[in-house]
Amino acid sequence: MPKTLDTKNAYELETLAIRAGTKRTEFNEHSEALFLTSSFVFDSAAQAAARFIGQEPGYTYSRFTNPTVTMFEERLAALEGAEQCVATSSGMSAVLACVMGHLKAGDHIIASQSVFGSIINLFNNVIKKFGVETTYVSATNPAEWQAAIKPNTRMLFLETPSNPLTEVADMAAIAAVAKSCGALLVVDNCFCTPILQRPLDFGADIVIHSATKYLDGQGRVLGGAVLGSKKNMESVFQFLRITGPTMSAFNAWVFLKGMETLKIRMDAHSANAMQLAQWLEQQPNVARVYYPGLPSHPQHELAMRQQKTGGGIVAFEVKGGKEAAWRVIDNTQMLSITANLGDTRTTITHPASTTHARITPEARAAAGISDGVIRIGVGLEAVSDIQADLARGLK
Repeated sequence: MPKTLDTKNAYELETLAIRAGTKRTEFNEHSEALFLTSSFVFDSAAQAAARFIGQEPGYTYSRFTNPTVTMFEERLAALEGAEQCVATSSGMSAVLACVMGHLKAGDHIIASQSVFGSIINLFNNVIKKFGVETTYVSATNPAEWQAAIKPNTRMLFLETPSNPLTEVADMAAIAAVAKSCGALLVVDNCFCTPILQRPLDFGADIVIHSATKYLDGQGRVLGGAVLGSKKNMESVFQFLRITGPTMSAFNAWVFLKGMETLKIRMDAHSANAMQLAQWLEQQPNVARVYYPGLPSHPQHELAMRQQKTGGGIVAFEVKGGKEAAWRVIDNTQMLSITANLGDTRTTITHPASTTHARITPEARAAAGISDGVIRIGVGLEAVSDIQADLARGLK
């Protein structure tokens, strides 16, 4: 009979990233099978009925049940220490499924003012239409979260480290705030992945991922995930089942392959990022470097308690504003000018005119995103080559 990994045993993360969730068919294949099918055939009408109402386990329709997607979900859940994972078509659909699954008209969200620009647009321009209000506070000041509580507060939402300035939030302190008012704490763990930090260990109720980033690791496919207890995932799964922002089987298979090297890649991304951040601090035209691994980072000590390393994202502010920032970007010859991150290839972007361009200037200012800020998704190339590419524009 095909073997499956018992994740109740104390396996290390790098082992779970390769072995967890694997289910073999009767052919006993070594690599995970890719199930490219829209639906599944039943032995009888009675079996079909039992599976559709949940009386009998089994697969029915790939909008909400597919074996390859299940393998991805179980592997990521094992890595995060979660009871259940619900896979989605993108990181933003993961946020949408989480919010729509748990909130209703009249509810209130407290969110970090430093969340990704598209999340601000989702909360302000989409969720608001359904009667859910959002208050934005500093990611790094738990007292502001406490002060923002209302009788109808049902969710606290943050990302740590933040995009793009790598602000680090005290998850345990904010989890205590959430518990004081009976709200859910949702943490976006995209920048660190469970290799570097596990928010559930610090009191978070739900973890969000854009699998598009480091879980894939090579910029190939889109995907997202919501993780937590079975109780907290039930309403998220039902939203997915009804509305269909589903992860495709092919994308799930790509993520399974990507996660096999996740530990090795995150270690290498972090090592490269640390070297690059140290080098950037020495450049005369750089006003400030944002990287949690640096002692100069405002939340360095907290980051080193919550994270195993500083991660793979470095942001820095050049002197001279937008013109100087664009000059640095346009003078690169090797770096990829794109807003994606988590890739083996180093990426470079100007957040104020790309990832955060559609939020108001006031919101950007509140988040500290000036026109001189550049974000680097540090890849796996030689650090000396990354430095040389940036040096052209910094001169």
